[in-house]
Amino acid sequence: MSGPALGVVIVAYNSAGDLPATLGALAPQLRDGDQVVVVDNASPDDSAAVARRALPDAVVLETGVNGGFAGGTVAGARVVDGCELLLFLNPDAVPVPGCLDALRAAAAEHPEWGSWQALVTLPGGDEVNTAGNLVHFLGFGWAGGHGTATAALDHAPREVGFASGAALVVRRDAWVATGGFFEQYFMYGEDLDLGLRLRLAGWENGVVPAARVDHDYEFAKGDYKWFHLERNRWWTLIGDYPTRLLLLLAPALLAFELALLPVAARDGWLGAKLRAQRAALRELPAMWRRRRAVQATRTVDARTFADGLTASLDSPFLATAHRIPGAAWLVGAYWRLVRALL
Repeated sequence: MSGPALGVVIVAYNSAGDLPATLGALAPQLRDGDQVVVVDNASPDDSAAVARRALPDAVVLETGVNGGFAGGTVAGARVVDGCELLLFLNPDAVPVPGCLDALRAAAAEHPEWGSWQALVTLPGGDEVNTAGNLVHFLGFGWAGGHGTATAALDHAPREVGFASGAALVVRRDAWVATGGFFEQYFMYGEDLDLGLRLRLAGWENGVVPAARVDHDYEFAKGDYKWFHLERNRWWTLIGDYPTRLLLLLAPALLAFELALLPVAARDGWLGAKLRAQRAALRELPAMWRRRRAVQATRTVDARTFADGLTASLDSPFLATAHRIPGAAWLVGAYWRLVRALL
């Protein structure tokens, strides 16, 4: 099957146990012109050596430092030469046969998409990890369709809020124009941020259910994850949201910050939340400097940008919100008012 060449970038950290399966599934799907770059973020294990044995034609880039997922992908993308599409693949995301061809075909079928993802399933393939991610207007995102039966899905390609970084294709020209992942994020939320910046610049984000990868996913990973999720949420809000939208949301954003404190205390991550708030305040000048560069790429108005956001609280990751009487109605009413004022 012909189509644009794919530059596959895999960021590894202590991934020696996962890389053989991922690279072994990837190898027979590669076409002429495709490239594979495995970025080793100073793994204490032998990830780099395992990658070289599993796929001798791959470029293995040993950075010598742990730059996180964001830094590793940026370093890997620089090494890719001449490929129209970049595919970022987690080291434990195993592509099912036909995955790469389905992903590359979407480039011509959906020219409006700047990024798109495979259907990411949980191990075994029977349940969904993500069938396309959603972005709440308060700046957080989640895996759409998580836990639902794969067989019950609509298998037509469709637009999504943002495409998951677990198996993410980005057009090279869109990556360059928007600056790609922002290295300051280190990890968590960089795919959400990129999806919003692509939308700001006039692109859409999509999912291709015919392309599948199996991914061993677990949401809970401790305080370090909560810290990065919360700190990075503020980088995203301040950098990506058009001014009018940001101003209209300011009361809700401040109320949400206060409401999160007792939730974090109850669930054991209050320390991470407070560290994230301190970091966001300390980094606020840098956030505003970045905002000027991001907003300079904007080609859509605030209402069009807001079309990609949701007020829904219908997610297995938002169980706390479901227990608050009237929360869904209040959040929905606020969002309807904001949309009316845009």
